[in-house]
Amino acid sequence: MKNKFVKAIFAIALGSALFTSCKPKNSGDAVSGDAAQKAYVGPGKYDEFYNFVSGGFSGQLSVYGLPSGRLFRVIPVFSVDPEKGWGYSEETKPMLNTSNGFVPWDDLHHTEMSQTNGEVDGRWVFGNANNTPRIARIDLKTFKTAEIIELPNSGGNHSSPFITENTEYVVAGTRFSVPPDYENGDVAINTYKENFKGHISFVKVGKEGEMDLAFQIVTPGVNFDLSHAGKGKSHGWFFFSCYNTEQANTLLEVNASQRDKDFIMAVNWKKAEEYIKAGKGKKQSVKYVHNKWNEKTHTATSEMKNEVLVLDAAALKDICYMIPCPKSPHGCDVDPTGEYIVGSGKLAALIPVFSFDKLMGAIKNKKFDGEYGGIPVVKYEAALHGEVQKPGLGPLHTEFDGKGNAYTTFFVSSEVVKWDIKSLKVLDRVPTYYSVGHLCIPGGDSKKPFGKYLIAYNKITKDRYLPTGPELAQSAQIYDISGDKMKLILDFPTIGEPHYAQAAPAELIRNNGQLKFYKIADNNHPFVAKGEKEAKVVRKGNRVDVWMTSIRSHFAPDNIEGVKVGDEVYFHVTNLEQDWDVPHGFAIKGADNGELLIMPGETATLKWIPKKAGIWPMYCTDFCSALHQEMQGYVRVSPAGSNVPITYSLGTNLPKATK
Repeated sequence: MKNKFVKAIFAIALGSALFTSCKPKNSGDAVSGDAAQKAYVGPGKYDEFYNFVSGGFSGQLSVYGLPSGRLFRVIPVFSVDPEKGWGYSEETKPMLNTSNGFVPWDDLHHTEMSQTNGEVDGRWVFGNANNTPRIARIDLKTFKTAEIIELPNSGGNHSSPFITENTEYVVAGTRFSVPPDYENGDVAINTYKENFKGHISFVKVGKEGEMDLAFQIVTPGVNFDLSHAGKGKSHGWFFFSCYNTEQANTLLEVNASQRDKDFIMAVNWKKAEEYIKAGKGKKQSVKYVHNKWNEKTHTATSEMKNEVLVLDAAALKDICYMIPCPKSPHGCDVDPTGEYIVGSGKLAALIPVFSFDKLMGAIKNKKFDGEYGGIPVVKYEAALHGEVQKPGLGPLHTEFDGKGNAYTTFFVSSEVVKWDIKSLKVLDRVPTYYSVGHLCIPGGDSKKPFGKYLIAYNKITKDRYLPTGPELAQSAQIYDISGDKMKLILDFPTIGEPHYAQAAPAELIRNNGQLKFYKIADNNHPFVAKGEKEAKVVRKGNRVDVWMTSIRSHFAPDNIEGVKVGDEVYFHVTNLEQDWDVPHGFAIKGADNGELLIMPGETATLKWIPKKAGIWPMYCTDFCSALHQEMQGYVRVSPAGSNVPITYSLGTNLPKATK
């Protein structure tokens, strides 16, 4: 049996190699003649959509315009960014705190936009940290990371961040089941079946976006891949794809693919809420960190949390149900009506589509086929709407156009396939270049998709762009789906390794009260200088605080003396500009971290420890005016123990006259 499976895997791998190493015959003319016109956005014109793309191993989030494919911004989230000072300035360092200490990198796989009544609302984008499990919230009024919460009892936060239709919760499932944090984790790895558990986290989202880990559900030790919430009729439910139901702990490519079927796990989160209110949750002692950005003080805070409420799915039989799904499912997607749940078994040659109504009927009539880890298993046929036959090889992810059509990516056969949700008939297919993973249709996982465009995010790009050594550019491709047939109109490179992405109409986000500058009067930073008269330098022991202002085109003060080797010098720089798009930068020679990039009306702090005596220039790093080059100054550093007093000046410390 195992030999047959290994041969099957080899055949799939060989097929994949053939698809990715041979250029399709039509790749030279894959783009139609009017493609350039459809993707072109003229100088000074705006794109129709914002596209928020995960940066994968870069740990960042990138923002592109559609249909132009133009990069607008890279938003630092889980990785330090010296360009913007993220993770380097004293204000932003707390955002990267975890229970493991300061963690300056992570793996951001998936993005999810907030929704109201199942429709994209343009308020926030959520992102996941896969390696050190965390969820971030990015505020679309500032395009800045506003909050990061760590997830305990998790070993790989891949299955997140997915939201309910009114953003009541952001939900996450563990990729690697591990011993819970509240139990002894020092166990033999081969005791997996006895000691390893999965946890699903429900993070409550408040009216202003504030996050709170409300509760977790402990499950059997499976691996959770992707998930989506129910909507409309299925609101109150969540659906997760699960693999490694064999509970293997080694050579998973073979040992976690023994069964013909794994599961889609259906979670009744409304029922879970009832159990929490009834006191069925058990408080468990854990450690996790919650980091928040304060727009008034321009400073982050970090708080250690010590417990979490946990529900046991095996003990409470009516909150979780397992639905058999072809082996190794990746995507788990719900159509706009909330009736159809699509599973994507990576090793299957079909796509199963489940019916929510049938699932409810099966649960009501107890059409079960035993249990898995104490959780009822619904009979496959009892929940099945039907199967899309021979759609392609390696189905991964499905989204919807709101017109009754579904679009699925196929990694092995490098294509996107369009099919009818009700009849399950294949309607169209187009090649991708190459080995597509996720796709994005603006609003494609909501009750109201915006359609028009589909973006494929590919894993392989050889022969598509100019080569750049062993590592080639990452790739996205845009298809026009406004007609019956899909048409490739543009491909463009992206940062990091793009996994999932979401998009929304530009007008929805542009007009959501975006911040243009911080009002100086509202700046409550503890070291703010609201005018040049408040600029000063103060020594307390070996700590030196510099209250500094920046405005076109000088710093105040711009000459500082009396700093000594080994001092801890804190430059608190306030940008006095009150005009949109006039940031200032700050850097000093010898700083061993990053710079500051300070928005109008904002205060940011750079810590600097001089290591040797001398004159150290400082300057503005962001071109701000015709006299940008003149925006500079000097810090005199004297030996440790010297008696040079602290002095500072602006415009008066002129060279002495020579005789």
